[in-house]
Amino acid sequence: MKVHGLLNTLICVCMTIISSTSNAESWAGISNIESTPINEFWLNAGFFTYHFQSNLHLNDNNLGLGGEYRYSTTSSIVLGEFHNSDWVTSDYVGWYWRPVALGPVSFGAEMGVIDGYPKFANGGWFPVVIPAAGYEYKNIGANIIVIPNYSEQLHGGISLQFKIKL
Repeated sequence: MKVHGLLNTLICVCMTIISSTSNAESWAGISNIESTPINEFWLNAGFFTYHFQSNLHLNDNNLGLGGEYRYSTTSSIVLGEFHNSDWVTSDYVGWYWRPVALGPVSFGAEMGVIDGYPKFANGGWFPVVIPAAGYEYKNIGANIIVIPNYSEQLHGGISLQFKIKL
């Protein structure tokens, strides 16, 4: 199965799980997260990425500076800048929505816009909707996002982002 087919299957499974647990508190350890207001600000220093096309000369250390404002237990607004896989600076702004949990890990998606990929949208802004997971413990946390390959224009991978709460 090609990577994009695997990612489509993963997204469908996640959406099925979300919809099947919408009327239940818990199913096989998977539970809905109740959306309650919070007020947290997190900082990160970019991403570390494992690229699916590991034979290419891609930047795995996507260092930068970003912020995440968590206004509820399920939602955050994010923005930042990092040195992307194509060795160019990217800016992003988006929204994390993670309404489902498996133990301490929350799952959902990130939706937003990003720029800086020279072979995609001529380096300009384009929309993204990608699977995301997160874990937080006291003042430290991590986000994981999955970026699909898109032709030869966008190189996919799994990105890990460490963060600290202010």
